[in-house]
Amino acid sequence: MKASAVAKLIKWQLPMKRVLYALTPIMAASVYFYGWRALVMLAVVNAAGFAAEYAFARSWKEPVSSAVFVTSCLFALSLPPTLPFWMAVLGVVFGITFGKMVFGGFGKNVFNPALTGRAFIYVCFGDYMTARWSPALPGPLGGLVRYAATPDAITGATPGMLLKTGQEFSLLELFLGNISGTLGGTSALLVILGGLYLIHTKAANHRIVVSAVIGYASMQALLWSGGVEGAADPLRGMLAGSFMIGAFFYATDPVSAPKTNEARWMYGAFIGIMSSLISTFSAWPAGTMFSILLANMFAPITDHFVRALKVRK
Repeated sequence: MKASAVAKLIKWQLPMKRVLYALTPIMAASVYFYGWRALVMLAVVNAAGFAAEYAFARSWKEPVSSAVFVTSCLFALSLPPTLPFWMAVLGVVFGITFGKMVFGGFGKNVFNPALTGRAFIYVCFGDYMTARWSPALPGPLGGLVRYAATPDAITGATPGMLLKTGQEFSLLELFLGNISGTLGGTSALLVILGGLYLIHTKAANHRIVVSAVIGYASMQALLWSGGVEGAADPLRGMLAGSFMIGAFFYATDPVSAPKTNEARWMYGAFIGIMSSLISTFSAWPAGTMFSILLANMFAPITDHFVRALKVRK
């Protein structure tokens, strides 16, 4: 197929391009930390995501939205480095189909498609998603000279889970990301830099990020200072898991997030507070994923409430 024909199949939106630009260093870091299998995972997931959306877009005689690549990349970066490819394909196809296309396609979905797919395989394949993690590959070249970690290097828990048991990690490790975890969620430094780029270019709303951080830090500090079992140090808890990438990249999805500024403050605070509570009190450390999906569900009615209140005033 010619390049011009391929270009007609895809409708590129500038905000989606900016998200992909922000994700590029994070994707490169996933290869450095976990090997070239991370790049293969990204390619496989993007191909499957594009095919899933194209199947609907073709029948509707519409081009595929470039948002599908954002969804696919975010989905792939939320996975363990050693997850079987077929599980990843199943997850992204489910997310695109039931998290987006059944609502009518781009701009009409209620839930974040990437997290919809992740939640599906998180529940279906809990062992693979919670107990099989690859440590960052050692050496100055890291994963640049390896395909993936050896099977005997697979660990049983991420720093986010180990913090619940009282184990501590250096802030430098958590900040740089050379630890076990998801493909794209370990390096707080790259996530923050990418997120700030999104805010600077107006591709993400700062109100959601700020309120989410304040909500998480406040609730986590309250639990930690109160000696609640399983409550991690607020700073380490924020850097160790998926909270940072969730706040900057998933929660700020312009389609599934609220549209009014007042609702955005409430939405972000809800995500931060619920992420802290779920991570502390549940058996699963993926509090951010579930908190964002819950917030997605209430986003439309929150917008409706804010607008109705303004009309009444």
